[in-house]
Amino acid sequence: MTGENSDETGRLRTLLVGVLDAAVTGRADPVPAHRPWPRWLAWTRWIGVGRLPYGLVVALVGIGLTVALTAGSYSLLQTETARRGLHPGDRTLLFSAALVCLPLLLRDRHPLAAWRLSFLAMALVDVGDWLTVPYVPAGSFVAMACLYTVAVRCPRNVTVGAGLISLAGALIKDAQSAPGAILLLLLALLVGYTVRLRTSARRALAEQEKRHQDAEAVLTERQRIARELHDVVAHHMSMIAIQAEAAPYKVAELPDETRTDLAEIRATALDALTELRRVLGVLRSADGAETAPQPGLDRLDELVAHARGTGLAVTEHRAGDLDRLPPGVALTAYRIVQEALSNAMRHAPGSRVRLNAERAGGILRLEIVNGPAPPGRRPTPSPPGGGHGLVGMRERAAMLGGTLAAGPTPEGGFAVTAALPVKDPR
Repeated sequence: MTGENSDETGRLRTLLVGVLDAAVTGRADPVPAHRPWPRWLAWTRWIGVGRLPYGLVVALVGIGLTVALTAGSYSLLQTETARRGLHPGDRTLLFSAALVCLPLLLRDRHPLAAWRLSFLAMALVDVGDWLTVPYVPAGSFVAMACLYTVAVRCPRNVTVGAGLISLAGALIKDAQSAPGAILLLLLALLVGYTVRLRTSARRALAEQEKRHQDAEAVLTERQRIARELHDVVAHHMSMIAIQAEAAPYKVAELPDETRTDLAEIRATALDALTELRRVLGVLRSADGAETAPQPGLDRLDELVAHARGTGLAVTEHRAGDLDRLPPGVALTAYRIVQEALSNAMRHAPGSRVRLNAERAGGILRLEIVNGPAPPGRRPTPSPPGGGHGLVGMRERAAMLGGTLAAGPTPEGGFAVTAALPVKDPR
């Protein structure tokens, strides 16, 4: 029972807020800056009217209709009062006719203000002694038009509030004619709210279509970039690998050190091609998501073999379950080892490297320590714009809640250590 009472109280509060918004504080949706002509009025272009701005035509029609309704109401009141032998005065009749019709001028730009004025006019103008009905007929039409526009341009709670006020006003004004008046008011509200729902659905559909077009444009641009990368960068990388492989056969007596360097160049170019193809796959995918399997420590043997192929003397130690790591941890660990070994190849070619990978106590610990380069081996300068690899690895580790440290060792080498938290399955 407490829950039901709470729900009823909430609904009552919502209705009261809606009534307050409709009467005082509510605001209607603004008029669009550029309103297109409705499709059912497309024929007006043949007579020239449809070539004018739609908002201007609506304003002119509103002025003309207001003048016509005011004049018609004034004439009706004059005729009926004269037939009954009443003489309220021409000014009184004109003021009464204008008061109930003028809100139509505000209906398009200020629908809530127009409805409020129309409600007050219908409440204040009493024509019960002048006509056989308690309302000026044109005023009833204006009231319905204003209420319809409120339903089209205002939020639902404001529309409900305006409807409740209008229905209560009809009952208070004249109980005998109230059923017919309420039916007409409900019809205006229903038609207006239906138009609002339809307009909102069209707007949502248009926004969805625009998002779809934007996504298509992004995908098209990604595919263009992918084609350019494939046609230019991939071609040059392939040429580097082919030339590095063919160079030893062009010179009869080539030093072993040069052969090793060329083999390293070829292997590096092939690795770069592999990574480039992976990136191209991401660019070509519809949602930008990577569909190819991400590397992990299950490919650690490949990294070690490649490092040894370049002349590094790698010794490794593994402990714990390194095969069933979460994808994010596995990828980060792979990249850390890859970056550390690449730095050793570049800055300490031919050096001894100690690689430790251990998973214990919910932590994956990595340690890659290389010694100084042996005599006669010179470091390879970093490429322009490089030097961000370790920064990226620190960011990767931090995103997982881990840590990464890198720095020189007392022996003249370099050490990279990382600790990555791992959620062990229960």
